Amino acid sequence: MRHRKTLGFAATAALATAVATFSAPSTAAAPGPVVVASGLNNPRQLTFAPGGSLYVAESGIGGDDACGTHPEFGPACVGPSGAIARVGTGGTVTRVVTGLPSLASAADTIGPSDITFTGNHRYAVTVGLGAPPSLRDELGAPGARLAHVLTGDLRSAGLADAFDLAAYETSANPDGTDLDTNPVGLARWGNTFVVADAGANAVVRTNDTTVATLPPVPATGPNAPFPGFAADAVPTDVVRGPDGAWYVSQLVGYPFEKGSSSIWRVVPGSAPMTWATGLTNVTSIDFADDGRLYAVEIAENGLLSGPIGRLARVTPGGSTHATVAGGLFAPYGVATRGSQAWVTTGSVLPGGGQVVRVSLG
Repeated sequence: MRHRKTLGFAATAALATAVATFSAPSTAAAPGPVVVASGLNNPRQLTFAPGGSLYVAESGIGGDDACGTHPEFGPACVGPSGAIARVGTGGTVTRVVTGLPSLASAADTIGPSDITFTGNHRYAVTVGLGAPPSLRDELGAPGARLAHVLTGDLRSAGLADAFDLAAYETSANPDGTDLDTNPVGLARWGNTFVVADAGANAVVRTNDTTVATLPPVPATGPNAPFPGFAADAVPTDVVRGPDGAWYVSQLVGYPFEKGSSSIWRVVPGSAPMTWATGLTNVTSIDFADDGRLYAVEIAENGLLSGPIGRLARVTPGGSTHATVAGGLFAPYGVATRGSQAWVTTGSVLPGGGQVVRVSLG
């Protein structure tokens, strides 16, 4: 049986308390993060288009088009409030793609999670679900595009269904347990895409291929429900490394233990190998221009302690990793360029999300 593992960060009491207490990223780490955009709705991953513009996937605020019971965060309703936002000079936020499905309750939101570009205007976006495919069926037409990779062009309206992760989970069920799908991280792979499916515990290519399945992680701390409890792997992001291999981050499911997350190196056709260990609740990774990997931990001490996270420089083969920026509230995505990184924060805040810029030193 699967255990709590989707990206339902605000579902715990500790997280709800933290949301009420914190509303902006800390500037504890010198020279400190600089806020470059505000007012985002549950922002997740972000990326630069080939032309240099910065785009953010906003998971939205749900809606009232159809409702059902989500297994992670209870009664939830879907609506077209998900978006892709462009961050302009001076901090302007322009929602260049709107009307994407967003599923929300009082506790959490799932919707658009990651965006990648196949040209300066052509893009693909993942839309999550975090539940069995049957929930999408229950939501009917308003929820039909949950658990998809969608493609479009910023110069025109309209979206195409590039891949249905829920249908693939139903037919393939990569990890062989109960049906659950939550496409989050996304990268281009030739004329296809590769997706980190946090629900399926798998990395999937959009040509009906499972690239890798990550194993469960034994929970050893005092919050483990019973001896031998195995937390789900929960892959969250996938990027191609300078060596051509794929690198995959993981959150690790309940009880979200500190130090239990790894970065995996995946060569298609071979078993995934751990590349770095000792990380905690990683949601995003990116290789900088100098070849070093940076990772966002949404909760440096584990989600049960609240969503105060950091941006870390990953030590290849190591289990300890340098903090680049700490004290960030609910950080989620990272995109690097030159000697700087851009990080989304407030990823569990409707209207309170931000993008901060950090010097990589």
